[in-house]
Amino acid sequence: MKRTMQYIIGLVGLLNIVIGLSFLFNPTKMATEFALSPMGTQGMATMRADFPAFFLTGAIFSLIGAWRADRTPLMVPLTLLTFALLGRFVSIALDGTAPTTVPPMIAEAVMIALLALAYRTFGKPTQP
Repeated sequence: MKRTMQYIIGLVGLLNIVIGLSFLFNPTKMATEFALSPMGTQGMATMRADFPAFFLTGAIFSLIGAWRADRTPLMVPLTLLTFALLGRFVSIALDGTAPTTVPPMIAEAVMIALLALAYRTFGKPTQP
């Protein structure tokens, strides 16, 4: 089970690397896919800075956790995704819903569930 979770979390990490690098190198396409409207050069700079920071940080710590079968690094993507999902619930409460509301929430919830399962599967960190 531990090896399977390492592969699954590795795939989660790779998916997030692809998304993060896409925001860095093709923000216009990603703006369309994520329903964003960057305003001018500052908007594009924000898309090239903030979104890759989120996705690449989560990805790197997912990959570290998967590689080492260590649960501790998984707290980073778990925290990032939990706050992202929380933000979506706040948005629903304040702004309502749209036909595009649920799919990203499902993606985040699935990643949270997989990371939480890996966290549990990898067990407590070993002491040196």
